[in-house]
Amino acid sequence: MLSHLVGDAAGTVPITPVVTEDFAAATAALDETGRRWLGATGFTAEPGKLALLPDAKGGLARVLVGASRGEELWALAGLPDALPEGRYRLDPAPAAPAATRLALGWALGCYAFTRYKARKRGFADLVWPAAADRGLVERLARGIALARDLINTPAEDMGPTELVGAVEELAGRGGARCRIIAGEALLRENYPMIHAVGRAGARPPALADLTWGDAAAPLLTLVGKGVCFDSGGLDLKPANGMRLMKKDMGGAATLIGLAGAIMDAGLAVRLRLLVPAVENAVAGNAMRPLDVIRTRKGITVEIGNTDAEGRLILCDALAEADTEKPALLIDMATLTGAARTALGPDLPALFANDEALAGELLRAGEAEQDPLWRLPLWQPYRKMLKSRIADINNVSDSAFAGAITAALYLQEFVAKETPWAHIDTYAWNAAARPGRPEGGEALALRALYALVDRRFGGKSTS
Repeated sequence: MLSHLVGDAAGTVPITPVVTEDFAAATAALDETGRRWLGATGFTAEPGKLALLPDAKGGLARVLVGASRGEELWALAGLPDALPEGRYRLDPAPAAPAATRLALGWALGCYAFTRYKARKRGFADLVWPAAADRGLVERLARGIALARDLINTPAEDMGPTELVGAVEELAGRGGARCRIIAGEALLRENYPMIHAVGRAGARPPALADLTWGDAAAPLLTLVGKGVCFDSGGLDLKPANGMRLMKKDMGGAATLIGLAGAIMDAGLAVRLRLLVPAVENAVAGNAMRPLDVIRTRKGITVEIGNTDAEGRLILCDALAEADTEKPALLIDMATLTGAARTALGPDLPALFANDEALAGELLRAGEAEQDPLWRLPLWQPYRKMLKSRIADINNVSDSAFAGAITAALYLQEFVAKETPWAHIDTYAWNAAARPGRPEGGEALALRALYALVDRRFGGKSTS
């Protein structure tokens, strides 16, 4: 991705983004031949449309691209694959922060998942805009690419061992510490829910626990759902519901990418990343409907449905995270179809127990063109999770409010005074758009990074 942002402007073709409202002014600056060419091709600066202007020798003189005002991030994202291979520069040179967003969009437009199939052609190169924040572009592009790669990798090659291995590798690159608890050790160290969900898999369940930064800095704890494949367990999914379940670790993947960006920036936080990694499989030792399992926190849970497993592994990790009373606790999970039914694939559902935190994160999402939508922690629905024989059921018998009841379940494992946000994400692009190819997606990563940077700005002293 970043190899297609270059430093040498020699021999480059200029690119000019044009907003529809400014089309007349932009064309007035062209010569008569250029204006006639635009008229002949029908270019009117419609967002995403291109005009390739020839020079007198039949080469490429300039590229015009239609753009929407205030939406710089995706304005150039389709160009690396659409333009002929070569080197380009922006003309006129954009000012900050537009330059940063244009450069990041170009980088994201150069992403391709090539582990199993090589691309047939290369991407076009863009000269770094002078005003761009290169460090920010690089760390966000790397974090998003890492998350996408992890999500796109099939479960055959991305099981629990490989997922926690990605956390270990990240720790090694960033100078962090990482501890892995796997298999029967989860029971010895009191993570019974993670073990119960993953014990039927041929590959053992595991918990990755990464720590980084100055111990005296504010504690930021991230908890990501790492279900590497979800068959539904004994409450087996139908084939069409199982097809995309390699992406059920998308919450973990996104937070792994976010953690990498935070460490790369050296932000002044004490970072902790917890990734419970399992495969929800079918076997003779699989957990069963109506089993009762005691969690790390001591709360007993009746298993109303084995396909509601993500909240089960998260609850043990959240209980551990909450013991340290973090300054900010965020969990992310591909948790419910109900959230997708309500909000579609592009809008992660946000739940928060802190009004200031919710408002700040929503504003960050809007500013970064990485939106979330808040849903309520509606306490009257807590009664839907009642069990006759345990403290709580992991699902409701009702067909209503599935995303809300899932969030209310998780809230049981977080103290009221802990600022906490739960994000229910799809982690997938259902259709390709510029800079966002079909496949795994790190939804809300940029919004979360902006929030953390704003709250805990400055550099770590570690």
